[in-house]
Amino acid sequence: MKALFKLFLIIAAVFASTFVIIKVMGLLTVDQIEGWLIQAKSSSAIYVGSIVAVLLFADLFIAIPTLTVTILSGYFLGHTYGAMAALVGTMLAGISGYAISWYYGNGIMAFLIKDEKKRCEAISAFDKGGFAMILLSRAIPILPEATACLAGMTKMSFWKFLLAWSISTMPYVLIATYAGSISSVSDPKPAIIAAILMSSILWASWYTYYRFTSRNVD
Repeated sequence: MKALFKLFLIIAAVFASTFVIIKVMGLLTVDQIEGWLIQAKSSSAIYVGSIVAVLLFADLFIAIPTLTVTILSGYFLGHTYGAMAALVGTMLAGISGYAISWYYGNGIMAFLIKDEKKRCEAISAFDKGGFAMILLSRAIPILPEATACLAGMTKMSFWKFLLAWSISTMPYVLIATYAGSISSVSDPKPAIIAAILMSSILWASWYTYYRFTSRNVD
Protein backbone atom coordinates (compact mmCIF):
# COMPACT_ATOMS: atom_id res chain seq x y z
CA MET A 1 0.00 0.00 0.00
CA LYS A 2 2.89 2.39 0.79
CA ALA A 3 4.31 1.94 -2.71
CA LEU A 4 0.92 2.71 -4.26
CA PHE A 5 0.48 5.74 -2.02
CA LYS A 6 3.92 7.04 -3.02
CA LEU A 7 3.12 6.55 -6.70
CA PHE A 8 -0.22 8.28 -6.31
CA LEU A 9 1.30 11.24 -4.47
CA ILE A 10 3.89 11.78 -7.20
CA ILE A 11 1.29 11.67 -9.97
CA ALA A 12 -1.06 13.96 -8.00
CA ALA A 13 1.81 16.39 -7.37
CA VAL A 14 2.45 16.63 -11.12
CA PHE A 15 -1.20 17.49 -11.77
CA ALA A 16 -1.26 19.89 -8.80
CA SER A 17 1.77 21.75 -10.16
CA THR A 18 -0.22 22.69 -13.26
CA PHE A 19 -2.90 24.17 -11.00
CA VAL A 20 -0.32 26.31 -9.21
CA ILE A 21 1.22 27.48 -12.48
CA ILE A 22 -2.18 28.39 -13.93
CA LYS A 23 -3.17 30.28 -10.77
CA VAL A 24 0.12 32.21 -10.65
CA MET A 25 -0.18 33.15 -14.33
CA GLY A 26 -3.86 34.02 -14.01
CA LEU A 27 -4.91 31.64 -16.78
CA LEU A 28 -8.19 29.74 -17.16
CA THR A 29 -10.11 31.57 -14.46
CA VAL A 30 -13.83 30.93 -14.08
CA ASP A 31 -14.55 34.41 -15.44
CA GLN A 32 -12.43 33.73 -18.53
CA ILE A 33 -14.14 30.41 -19.18
CA GLU A 34 -17.59 31.95 -18.73
CA GLY A 35 -16.61 34.75 -21.12
CA TRP A 36 -15.56 32.24 -23.78
CA LEU A 37 -18.85 30.39 -23.45
CA ILE A 38 -20.86 33.61 -23.71
CA GLN A 39 -19.01 34.59 -26.88
CA ALA A 40 -19.37 31.10 -28.33
CA LYS A 41 -23.09 31.03 -27.59
CA SER A 42 -23.61 34.14 -29.71
CA SER A 43 -22.23 32.18 -32.69
CA SER A 44 -23.44 28.60 -32.23
CA ALA A 45 -24.31 26.09 -29.54
CA ILE A 46 -21.88 23.71 -31.25
CA TYR A 47 -19.03 26.06 -30.36
CA VAL A 48 -20.15 26.10 -26.73
CA GLY A 49 -20.27 22.30 -26.61
CA SER A 50 -16.87 22.07 -28.28
CA ILE A 51 -15.30 24.44 -25.76
CA VAL A 52 -16.81 22.48 -22.87
CA ALA A 53 -15.57 19.15 -24.27
CA VAL A 54 -12.08 20.51 -24.97
CA LEU A 55 -11.77 22.08 -21.52
CA LEU A 56 -12.84 18.90 -19.74
CA PHE A 57 -10.53 16.82 -21.92
CA ALA A 58 -7.69 19.26 -21.17
CA ASP A 59 -8.21 18.53 -17.48
CA LEU A 60 -6.04 15.47 -18.11
CA PHE A 61 -3.06 17.75 -18.72
CA ILE A 62 -3.82 20.97 -16.81
CA ALA A 63 -6.00 21.61 -13.79
CA ILE A 64 -9.49 22.73 -14.86
CA PRO A 65 -12.39 23.59 -12.50
CA THR A 66 -14.30 20.53 -13.69
CA LEU A 67 -17.46 20.94 -11.63
CA THR A 68 -17.79 24.63 -12.57
CA VAL A 69 -17.32 23.90 -16.28
CA THR A 70 -19.88 21.07 -16.11
CA ILE A 71 -22.44 23.28 -14.38
CA LEU A 72 -21.82 26.05 -16.92
CA SER A 73 -22.34 23.49 -19.69
CA GLY A 74 -25.85 22.85 -18.39
CA TYR A 75 -26.49 26.56 -17.95
CA PHE A 76 -25.51 27.49 -21.53
CA LEU A 77 -26.66 24.37 -23.39
CA GLY A 78 -29.49 22.97 -21.30
CA HIS A 79 -29.49 19.63 -19.55
CA THR A 80 -29.40 17.24 -22.52
CA TYR A 81 -26.83 18.93 -24.74
CA GLY A 82 -24.84 20.18 -21.79
CA ALA A 83 -24.55 16.64 -20.43
CA MET A 84 -23.55 15.29 -23.85
CA ALA A 85 -20.75 17.86 -24.23
CA ALA A 86 -19.49 17.31 -20.68
CA LEU A 87 -19.58 13.52 -21.03
CA VAL A 88 -17.58 13.64 -24.26
CA GLY A 89 -14.86 15.67 -22.56
CA THR A 90 -14.69 13.71 -19.30
CA MET A 91 -14.83 10.29 -20.96
CA LEU A 92 -12.10 11.25 -23.44
CA ALA A 93 -9.93 12.54 -20.59
CA GLY A 94 -10.25 9.30 -18.64
CA ILE A 95 -9.73 6.96 -21.60
CA SER A 96 -6.78 8.99 -22.89
CA GLY A 97 -5.15 9.04 -19.45
CA TYR A 98 -5.59 5.29 -19.20
CA ALA A 99 -4.25 4.65 -22.73
CA ILE A 100 -1.20 6.93 -22.41
CA SER A 101 -0.29 5.40 -19.05
CA TRP A 102 -0.82 1.88 -20.40
CA TYR A 103 1.79 2.40 -23.10
CA TYR A 104 4.30 4.51 -21.18
CA GLY A 105 3.50 3.53 -17.59
CA ASN A 106 6.08 0.77 -17.20
CA GLY A 107 8.98 3.12 -17.83
CA ILE A 108 7.53 5.85 -15.64
CA MET A 109 6.81 3.45 -12.78
CA ALA A 110 10.31 1.95 -13.00
CA PHE A 111 11.76 5.46 -12.82
CA LEU A 112 9.61 6.49 -9.84
CA ILE A 113 9.86 3.19 -7.93
CA LYS A 114 13.22 1.53 -8.41
CA ASP A 115 12.51 -1.61 -6.38
CA GLU A 116 10.71 -4.20 -8.53
CA LYS A 117 9.13 -5.81 -5.47
CA LYS A 118 7.59 -2.48 -4.43
CA ARG A 119 6.31 -1.94 -7.96
CA CYS A 120 4.56 -5.32 -7.77
CA GLU A 121 3.11 -4.33 -4.39
CA ALA A 122 1.73 -1.09 -5.88
CA ILE A 123 0.15 -2.98 -8.77
CA SER A 124 -1.36 -5.55 -6.41
CA ALA A 125 -2.73 -2.84 -4.10
CA PHE A 126 -4.37 -0.95 -6.96
CA ASP A 127 -5.77 -4.19 -8.33
CA LYS A 128 -7.56 -4.66 -4.99
CA GLY A 129 -8.71 -1.12 -4.33
CA GLY A 130 -8.45 0.67 -7.67
CA PHE A 131 -12.08 0.18 -8.71
CA ALA A 132 -13.33 1.85 -5.53
CA MET A 133 -10.73 4.64 -5.86
CA ILE A 134 -11.98 5.46 -9.36
CA LEU A 135 -15.62 5.33 -8.21
CA LEU A 136 -14.94 7.90 -5.48
CA SER A 137 -12.37 9.95 -7.36
CA ARG A 138 -14.73 12.86 -8.07
CA ALA A 139 -14.55 13.78 -4.38
CA ILE A 140 -11.19 15.49 -4.82
CA PRO A 141 -9.83 17.59 -7.71
CA ILE A 142 -6.91 15.93 -9.52
CA LEU A 143 -7.87 12.49 -8.16
CA PRO A 144 -9.89 11.41 -11.26
CA GLU A 145 -6.96 12.02 -13.62
CA ALA A 146 -4.50 10.43 -11.19
CA THR A 147 -6.59 7.26 -10.82
CA ALA A 148 -7.08 7.01 -14.60
CA CYS A 149 -3.30 7.14 -15.04
CA LEU A 150 -2.78 4.62 -12.25
CA ALA A 151 -5.29 2.27 -13.88
CA GLY A 152 -3.34 2.30 -17.14
CA MET A 153 0.03 2.17 -15.42
CA THR A 154 -0.92 -0.89 -13.36
CA LYS A 155 -2.57 -2.57 -16.38
CA MET A 156 -6.08 -2.69 -14.95
CA SER A 157 -8.49 -4.31 -17.42
CA PHE A 158 -9.78 -1.61 -19.78
CA TRP A 159 -13.39 -2.71 -19.40
CA LYS A 160 -13.10 -2.74 -15.62
CA PHE A 161 -11.64 0.76 -15.74
CA LEU A 162 -14.29 1.96 -18.19
CA LEU A 163 -17.08 0.61 -15.97
CA ALA A 164 -15.70 2.34 -12.87
CA TRP A 165 -15.03 5.59 -14.75
CA SER A 166 -18.52 5.59 -16.27
CA ILE A 167 -20.25 4.90 -12.94
CA SER A 168 -18.21 7.70 -11.37
CA THR A 169 -18.62 10.21 -14.19
CA MET A 170 -22.15 9.87 -15.54
CA PRO A 171 -24.18 10.68 -12.39
CA TYR A 172 -21.74 13.50 -11.61
CA VAL A 173 -22.21 15.06 -15.05
CA LEU A 174 -25.98 14.52 -15.17
CA ILE A 175 -26.58 16.11 -11.78
CA ALA A 176 -24.21 19.03 -12.38
CA THR A 177 -25.59 19.88 -15.83
CA TYR A 178 -29.18 19.61 -14.59
CA ALA A 179 -28.39 22.02 -11.76
CA GLY A 180 -26.83 24.38 -14.27
CA SER A 181 -29.81 24.10 -16.63
CA ILE A 182 -32.31 25.20 -13.97
CA SER A 183 -30.11 28.01 -12.67
CA SER A 184 -30.00 31.60 -13.84
CA VAL A 185 -28.03 34.75 -13.14
CA SER A 186 -30.84 35.95 -10.86
CA ASP A 187 -31.25 32.52 -9.21
CA PRO A 188 -27.97 30.59 -9.03
CA LYS A 189 -29.09 28.62 -5.96
CA PRO A 190 -29.66 25.25 -7.74
CA ALA A 191 -26.08 25.23 -9.03
CA ILE A 192 -24.66 26.27 -5.65
CA ILE A 193 -26.71 23.68 -3.75
CA ALA A 194 -25.76 20.94 -6.21
CA ALA A 195 -22.07 21.80 -5.92
CA ILE A 196 -22.18 21.74 -2.12
CA LEU A 197 -24.22 18.52 -1.90
CA MET A 198 -22.14 16.64 -4.48
CA SER A 199 -18.88 17.65 -2.84
CA SER A 200 -20.16 16.78 0.65
CA ILE A 201 -21.51 13.35 -0.36
CA LEU A 202 -18.37 12.44 -2.27
CA TRP A 203 -16.12 13.62 0.55
CA ALA A 204 -18.13 11.61 3.09
CA SER A 205 -17.96 8.53 0.84
CA TRP A 206 -14.22 8.91 0.40
CA TYR A 207 -13.67 9.37 4.14
CA THR A 208 -15.76 6.27 4.92
CA TYR A 209 -13.83 4.24 2.36
CA TYR A 210 -10.50 5.47 3.74
CA ARG A 211 -11.45 4.58 7.32
CA PHE A 212 -12.69 1.15 6.24
CA THR A 213 -9.58 0.28 4.25
CA SER A 214 -7.25 1.68 6.95
CA ARG A 215 -8.94 -0.49 9.59
CA ASN A 216 -8.56 -3.57 7.37
CA VAL A 217 -4.88 -2.85 6.74
CA ASP A 218 -4.26 -2.37 10.46
